[in-house]
Amino acid sequence: MIDIHHHLLFGLDDGSPDIETSVAMAEAAAADGTTHIVCTPHANDSHSYQPAVNQEQLAALRERLGDRIILGIGCDFHLSWDNVSDALENPTRYTINETTYLLVEFPDFGIAPNMTEIFYQLQLARMTPIITHPERNPTITHQPERLAEWLRNGCLIQVTAGALTGHFGRTAEHFSNDLLEKNWVHFIASDAHNLTSRPPQLSKARQSIASRHGQETADRLCITNPRAVFNGDPLPDQPEPIGLYPDQNHERTNKRSFLGRLFSR
Repeated sequence: MIDIHHHLLFGLDDGSPDIETSVAMAEAAAADGTTHIVCTPHANDSHSYQPAVNQEQLAALRERLGDRIILGIGCDFHLSWDNVSDALENPTRYTINETTYLLVEFPDFGIAPNMTEIFYQLQLARMTPIITHPERNPTITHQPERLAEWLRNGCLIQVTAGALTGHFGRTAEHFSNDLLEKNWVHFIASDAHNLTSRPPQLSKARQSIASRHGQETADRLCITNPRAVFNGDPLPDQPEPIGLYPDQNHERTNKRSFLGRLFSR
């Protein structure tokens, strides 16, 4: 399995506090069946994003872990004005392994009304937003139509593994499974922060998905799609999303995202 959202770097945010914990988290992930981890420290008003420090810590962890697990780098990108402005000027500064994929994090409350335009600007700069843990965001769970709009325009969705196993409560669990039923999810990630309350575990979620939605879906969300992101490749063909468009005729005539149509002209 490949984990594209994991707070493994140490002493930078509310994730791992020190290198020993980071090594233990990586080893726990490997024991659970994870082969690749993208280290994703927060980039927000509370936690400054320091690429040089991130690279130093990544090198230290690679030295400690050897070939036990493969590490990459990205961030948990907060959609603040400063961050977005900088990302537009430096498109690969925040993306996963300097590719086109960008993990984006909403505030718990008060998503800006111009978010569609912000995504559009990021996409014009050749970034593909991956919306992290929408099942844990009260604004989105109360207004899922906003998520549908962003999906129609080419954004992708990552659900937290723990949400599928009830760790974040019934609302998050039910919302996650509803998204899975509609083929609106592209990735499952741990969003690990520690070894206890937010552990680096994907296998239970993968098993849950396999039992409820089939093994192909479980492997696509935990292996195939995350591998494409890790390597910077296009996603393979995805199942047709259900209920994304107001009516079936509209769905047939708008299968490509707005961005896809724009660049095909």
